[in-house]
Amino acid sequence: MSAKELFQETLEIGLTGGIGSGKSTVSAGLVERGAVLIDADAIVRELQQPGKPVFEKMVERWGEKILSEEGELNRQAVADIVFKDSEELLALNEIVHPLVREEIARLRDTYAGGGVPIILDIPLLIESGYEDLDGIIVVDLIPKEAIRRLVAYRGFAEDDAKNRISNQVEREERIKKADFVVDNNGDLNSLNEEIDRAWNWIESLSA
Repeated sequence: MSAKELFQETLEIGLTGGIGSGKSTVSAGLVERGAVLIDADAIVRELQQPGKPVFEKMVERWGEKILSEEGELNRQAVADIVFKDSEELLALNEIVHPLVREEIARLRDTYAGGGVPIILDIPLLIESGYEDLDGIIVVDLIPKEAIRRLVAYRGFAEDDAKNRISNQVEREERIKKADFVVDNNGDLNSLNEEIDRAWNWIESLSA
C-alpha cells in the first residue's frame, strides 16, 4: 500500500528537539518511509543568502563583521554574537522568524491535500507557538550527550555548544509538549527502531 493510500487526509506533524539531538536523521528517516519534509533550517539558510531580505537586515544590524571574505554570511560569527547576549538573540529572531513562518505557510499550502504526512522540522517549534498541528514529535537527547556529539562530530567549541543549548527551551518543557518522544540516547540502530515507532504512530493517526 502506498503512502498516499495510507493517509486519506494530510497530516501535519511538528518535529523538534534541541541542537545536536538528531532531528535531521529522524526527519530523513521519516521521509524515507513516505513523508514530505518542510525544513525550517533549510529555509533559514536560503533566506540568509546574499541579496535576500534576511541577509540584508542582518548586515544592517551587525555590519560586515558577520560576513566571510567571500561576502556571504558567516554563521559562526553571528552565533558568537547572539548566543552570548539575549537581546541580540531576540533581534535575530525578530528578523528571521516572520519570513520563515511565511515560507513555511506557503509550503504547507503547497503540500496540503497531497495525501502524505507533512513533517515540519522546526528547531524552535515549542518557542514559536505552533498550535494547529496534528501532533508533535520531540527528539530527545540529554544535554551532556548533545554537547559531546556537537563537539565530536560537528566541530563545535564546547562553550559554543553550551551557550546554544542554554538559549533553548528546557528539555523537560519540550518533552511536556510532545505527543510522541523519539529517544536518541542510544546508538544508530536504536534510533532507527525509534523512527519506525514514530512512523507507526503517524500511521495510527490516520486510522
